[in-house]
Amino acid sequence: MKLDSAPLEISGTSETEIELELKDSTDFNLTPAIAQPVQTVVADSPQKQQSVVVVFGTTFVTIFLAEIGDKTQLSTLLMSAQSHSPWVVFIGSAAALITTSLLGVLLGSWIASRLSPKTIEKSAGVMLLVISLMLFWDILQG
Repeated sequence: MKLDSAPLEISGTSETEIELELKDSTDFNLTPAIAQPVQTVVADSPQKQQSVVVVFGTTFVTIFLAEIGDKTQLSTLLMSAQSHSPWVVFIGSAAALITTSLLGVLLGSWIASRLSPKTIEKSAGVMLLVISLMLFWDILQG
C-alpha cells in the first residue's frame, strides 16, 4: 500500500484487501486501523563544538579561581614587595604561567589524541583523589 494512495472510499479497495496487503508488507509497521509513528534512529553524534567565547570564559574563570591564594600568587606578591619592581615581576610571572599553560595544552592535546575522553576524566579523578589522600595523610602525620 502506498502512503499517498486515495482514501478507502474513493480507491475502491476493500478492507480485507488492505489487511492482506498490510500483513505482506515488511516496510511499514501498520495495523488496519492505526498507523504507528515511525521512530527516527539518531546515531551518536559527537558533541557540538563550543564557541570560542565559551571555551575562553570557562578556562579563564576556572584558572583564575584556582590560582587565587595559591603559592604562585603568594610568591609573586613577596617577590614584588622585595624587588620594588612590580612590572618586572609581573612580566616574569606571566611568562612562567604562559609557559606552564602551553605545556599543559600541548600535553593535553597529545593525550587526547591517544586516549578517550572518558579514560582521561577517570584518570584525572583518580590522580586528584590520590593527591588528596596523600595531603590528608601528610596532615595526619605532621
